[in-house]
Amino acid sequence: MKKELSFALNYALNKGFQIHPDAFKILDDITDVKQLEKIIKEIVKEKTRQKKFQINQNDLETYLGIKDDPNLLNEVKIISDPTSKVTSGEGVKGYNALFSSRFNKMKRIISDRPESKMIKSISVVKTTKLENDVYVCGLVTTRNAERNITKLVLEDPSGSFEGIIFDEELQKTAGTLLIDQFVMARVASAKNSGLMIKDLIMPDIPDQKINKSESEVYAVFLSDLHIGSKYFMEEELVEFVSWISSPDPVARKVRFVLIGGDIVDGVGIYPNQNKELVCQTIEEQLQKAEELLDKIPKNVKIIIMPGNHDPGRRALPQPAIPQKYNSGLWERENFEMVGNPALVSLNGVKVLMFHGQSIDDIVKTTPGLSYDKPTDVMKNLLRARHLSPVYGSSTPIAPEVEDLLVIEDIPDIFHVGHVHKAQLDMYKGILLVNSGSWQKQTPFQASVGMVPNPGLAIIVNLKTFQVFHQNYSSNSNNVLQS
Repeated sequence: MKKELSFALNYALNKGFQIHPDAFKILDDITDVKQLEKIIKEIVKEKTRQKKFQINQNDLETYLGIKDDPNLLNEVKIISDPTSKVTSGEGVKGYNALFSSRFNKMKRIISDRPESKMIKSISVVKTTKLENDVYVCGLVTTRNAERNITKLVLEDPSGSFEGIIFDEELQKTAGTLLIDQFVMARVASAKNSGLMIKDLIMPDIPDQKINKSESEVYAVFLSDLHIGSKYFMEEELVEFVSWISSPDPVARKVRFVLIGGDIVDGVGIYPNQNKELVCQTIEEQLQKAEELLDKIPKNVKIIIMPGNHDPGRRALPQPAIPQKYNSGLWERENFEMVGNPALVSLNGVKVLMFHGQSIDDIVKTTPGLSYDKPTDVMKNLLRARHLSPVYGSSTPIAPEVEDLLVIEDIPDIFHVGHVHKAQLDMYKGILLVNSGSWQKQTPFQASVGMVPNPGLAIIVNLKTFQVFHQNYSSNSNNVLQS
């Protein structure tokens, strides 16, 4: 018996374990001393927890990936996906339908609050002398700060009104409101005629109990691979895929990989992009993506959503990447192609996936928010209960008959990408994950002073919600913000 194996077996025996004869040959075939020690120690730790004190062939086969652990579930359910629901209206009529749908959905959400029983339509409030405070709800159409007051214009199906805010703290709240965002306001008659806003209530997310997986499995969150770009970190992604296929105890429990958009760099997205591409067509880029991701073990479900660089419709909501560009991604049994946004269930844990295009609009219009802290923007979206409230800015929004960007179902995890900054946070029991990118700093990013932190694989234990990450970047200062 070789010395390394003898040492490993003595470690197990000293911990009170027996080694079944069938396990010897598997152990003897392992030539890496460090791996051998790690395997024995991890199996001893796990079996001690189970109060089982024999190491057998089945333990080693499961650990090394020779055999799957039947207790590790990988059940994916698509709760909502816009792909089959896209039924765009036309022109003004289409946008009227979109905003009517938004208003009605939001009003249903806010109807759970006790104040909602006192809601009056704006037309009634404007034509009635108010003896007491009343509540109105509507979409914000204008927000102006003048001297010591803030003016808000709210609109509902019956009309619009301008309300004045005098309270300093409430003015700060008003400053965070986005144009076209839904809000409920407590209104009273002002001394010099007109209407005064005395409180603002967002739809927001109630505190909730998190759904957790019964089975201890892991989900990996990735985004913005930008395959096809010469700045795509191919070697690092290959190293990550190799890790998933390794006997590492965490890798053996990975059952889900979620990719939050911009899987490829696209073609014609910005001027002179062709000079920064190694794959000049969408088909080439997606073929490369398929080849790389196909090396992930087949017991791992891979969920892919589009971003603004991927082929297909650019306007939100986006259907899944069209099958005509790469049928292989659609045909693989362990791949799920979804639209943007999508709500998916992983062993009962609800994950809201959104690429995050609207972050551009919100950072531009909201004081105190920046690209460096994307989870702060994500909190704003949850408070607004909408993924892209601002219409008419840089994020294109299609005139859908139904507003599919309203956050109706409350997720357990909110996964966003787009800004190439990896960050974690919590909001009212929801785990916020911005999963960064796998693309090095581009010339454009350098020109505007944007420093991405790419090459981070964010891994979540769906049973305990413990989060950790692996840095595949050569930059040791590349850290995950939280």
